[in-house]
Amino acid sequence: MDKSSGTNKEVHMPNLVHWPERISYAASDFACNISFGLISNFLMFFYTDAFGITAATVGTLFLVARLVDAVDGPFWGICIDHTHTRWGKSRPYWLWFTIPYSIFCVLVFTTPNMSLEGKIIWAYITYIGVDVLYSAVNIPITSILPNLTNNPNERVTLSTIRQFFGTAGGTLVSVLALPMVNAFGHGNEQKGFFISSIILSIVGCVLLLNTFANTRERIQTKESKQALPIKTSLKALKHNWPWAVIIFINFIYWMGMQTRNQVTVYFFKYNMNAAWLTSIMLGLQLAALITVAITPWCSKRFGKRNTMLAGMLIAIAGQFVMYLGAKTLSVGTIIAANIIVNLGTGLVSGLIAVMLADAVDYGEWKNGVRAEGIVTSFSSFSAKFGMGIGGAVTGWILSMGGYVANHAQTTSSLNAITTNYVWVPMIGFALSAVALLFYKVDSFEGKMQSDLRAKHERERQQEK
Repeated sequence: MDKSSGTNKEVHMPNLVHWPERISYAASDFACNISFGLISNFLMFFYTDAFGITAATVGTLFLVARLVDAVDGPFWGICIDHTHTRWGKSRPYWLWFTIPYSIFCVLVFTTPNMSLEGKIIWAYITYIGVDVLYSAVNIPITSILPNLTNNPNERVTLSTIRQFFGTAGGTLVSVLALPMVNAFGHGNEQKGFFISSIILSIVGCVLLLNTFANTRERIQTKESKQALPIKTSLKALKHNWPWAVIIFINFIYWMGMQTRNQVTVYFFKYNMNAAWLTSIMLGLQLAALITVAITPWCSKRFGKRNTMLAGMLIAIAGQFVMYLGAKTLSVGTIIAANIIVNLGTGLVSGLIAVMLADAVDYGEWKNGVRAEGIVTSFSSFSAKFGMGIGGAVTGWILSMGGYVANHAQTTSSLNAITTNYVWVPMIGFALSAVALLFYKVDSFEGKMQSDLRAKHERERQQEK
C-alpha cells in the first residue's frame, strides 16, 4: 500500500477499533449492568420487603443520594480532565476503583442486626458509597469513547456493541436475580440477596479489569496530554446546545425507565398476584437487542436524532398498550406492551453515549476546548439523578397510595403502583421526544469532523 492510499484510508475510515478491543470495551457496560442492575432494579424492594425500611424513607434516601451526585459526577469528570498517566485519562479509573466499587455492591445488600435507625444509617452510608464509586467506574465508559476513535460510524458501532452487551447484562440480572435470591436464600431474602450480590460483584470486577487491560486511548490532542484547569474545562460547555439537549434527555429518560423497572416486581406481586411473572417480564428486555443491532444502519440512513426520536415514539406507544393491559389485567397485552417498549428503548440507549461524544467534539469545534471528562461526566450525573428522582417518585407515590409491604394492597396503593408502571415512564419518553426536536448536530457533523481532523493534524505538525 503506498503512502497516498494510506492517507485516503485515514480520511475515509480513520481509527477503526478491532474486535477484541470492541468486546473488551462493551464488557464494561455488561459488568456495570449486572452489578448495579441488581441495585437499580431490586434495592427498593430489598429495603421495603426484606430490610424493613418504609417506602417513603427509601424515596428520601434516593433523593439525598442524587444531591450527592450533583457533586460527585462533575468531580469525577474534573478528575479525568486532570489525569495524565501512561494508561491515558479514563482507563486508570477502572484499575483504581473497580475493587472498592465491587465491595460496596455487596455491602449495600448486607443486613446487620440493628435498630431501625441503625438500618437507615447503614443504608445511607452503603448506598451513597456504592453510588459514588459507580460513577468512578461508569463515567470512564463514556469519557473514553471520543478517545477510542474519531470515526463517527465507528463510534456508533462501539456504542451499539456496548449497549448490546449492556442490555444483555441488565436482562440477565433481571431474569436471574429473584431465582438466585430464592435458590441461595431458601426463603430468607436477606441471605439470598447477599449471596447473589457477591457472585454478581465478582463477575463485574473481573470484566471491568479486563476492560482496563484491553482498551487504548488513541485520539491524543493537546488537551488530552495535559491537565486542564477547571475554568478551561468548563469552556467546553459554553453554548454547547447538543450537550444540553442530551443531558436533559438522559435525565428524563432514565427517570421514567427507573420508575418502570423498579416497580415491576411490585406490579406483578400485588396487582397481578403473580410475582413469578416478574423475571419473565424483565427478561423481555431482550427484545431491545433487535433494535440495538440495527441502530448503526438506522443511524447512518436516517440520522442519530431521527433514530432516537423513532425509539421514543415507539416506547410511548408501548406504554399506552401497557395502560390497556394494566386496566384489563391481561397478561398477553402486558407482554406485547413490554416488547414494544423494549424495541423502542433499544433505539435510544445506544445513541446517548455517541451523542455525548459528539458534544465533546462540538465543544472543541466551537470553543477550542476538548474536555472529555467534564462533558461526559454529566451523562452519569444526569442518568443517576434521573434514576434517583425516579426512585424517589416511586417511593413517594407508593407511600401516598398507602403501600404496606407484604400485605394485601388497597385500591389506592394498587393505583399508585400502576401510576409508577405506566404513566411516569410515558411522560419521560414524551418529554425526551420533544427535546430531540432541538438537536441539530446531524446537519453539520461532516463539516465539524473535517475541521477537527485538520486542527489535530496542524497540532501534530507543530509538535514535530
